[in-house]
Order: sequence, then C-alpha cells, then structure tokens
Amino acid sequence: MNPRSISMPVGVVVRKTPGVTRWAKWNWKVVGVLPGAGPADWVEMRRDGDAVEYHAGTLTLELYRTDTEAYLTGLSCETPVLYVVMQNAGTNDELGDIELHLISASPYDSQDYCDSGEETVEPVPMPVSIIAWIADFVDLHHQHEVFIKRKRDKKFNDNTEDGVGDRRIKQVTDVYRAPDHKTEFVQ
Repeated sequence: MNPRSISMPVGVVVRKTPGVTRWAKWNWKVVGVLPGAGPADWVEMRRDGDAVEYHAGTLTLELYRTDTEAYLTGLSCETPVLYVVMQNAGTNDELGDIELHLISASPYDSQDYCDSGEETVEPVPMPVSIIAWIADFVDLHHQHEVFIKRKRDKKFNDNTEDGVGDRRIKQVTDVYRAPDHKTEFVQ
C-alpha cells in the first residue's frame, strides 16, 4: 500500500553577512540545503571574513499525495527550488535573528506564505537527489484530472431578466433608455 505522505529531514544552510544599511545590522540568506541532515542548532560551517554560513536547523520536508500537481509545477521550472519559510525571531542577536518555520516543495504553499507578509520565503535550488525523490513520489501518486466544461442551462426558470434596463419603462424595446419625468413606476 502506498503511503499518503512521506517525509525527509533537510538541513538548512543560512549565510549571515553584514547589512548595508544602518537599519539592518545583518543580512540573512538561505544558500543551500542538506538532504538527510541530522539535528542542528546554528552550527557554524564556514567563515569568510564577516560572512558566516550556519547549519541553522533541520526541518522536515513532507510530501502529500493530494499536492502532486503543485510538485509537478515546481519540478517543471528551469531550476526546481525548495522554499524555506522564516520568521523574524525579534531577538536582534548576532546569532539566531531568524527562526526557521517550514520547508516546502510546493510553489502554492510558498505563495500563501508570501501573501501573509509576516514571513520571509527564500527559494533555494533543489539538490538532484531531492528532485528524483519528489519525481518518484509524483509518478506514484499523480492522477491527471480531465477538464470537463460546464454546460449551462439554456432556459430561464422564471422568465425574468434580472438587471436589464429600468423597471420604470413599460416597453420592452430600448430598455436601456433613461425614463422621463412623466414615467410612472410599473409594479
């Protein structure tokens, strides 16, 4: 039996660089992911002057069989990406100014988080191993939905046309002309 969802731990690599304005002391950017990574909490991986890369944390990437259309959309991009959703921790520390919230392969999920404006969504290129993992899941679960055009009922049920013309005009012809001041209401 095929599972309804599968998951994989994915480490998130974040680069911290000095900010370019006095209002932002640090600039945080997701620069990579580590498939199958173990737990981590802001482990320094590399330092180059003021730029530091951290294994900020490990999130669970979950795939659901109901979202295969979204995964196909993401995989069809020139460069497939994973979306890392971050929130401002509000600590203003040099370390951990951001909080990792979610990682997703669905561009639809990322759009929802972008719409809220409270989170930051960073796209990061998908490693080949994750592309293959997602493609296998989609091949197993995706079912194409055939588009069926809706057919309209061609008859009026009550023989009235709502919103057509002005009810103060008695004649059926030229229902869009303005009534003159002598016209009485038609009941």
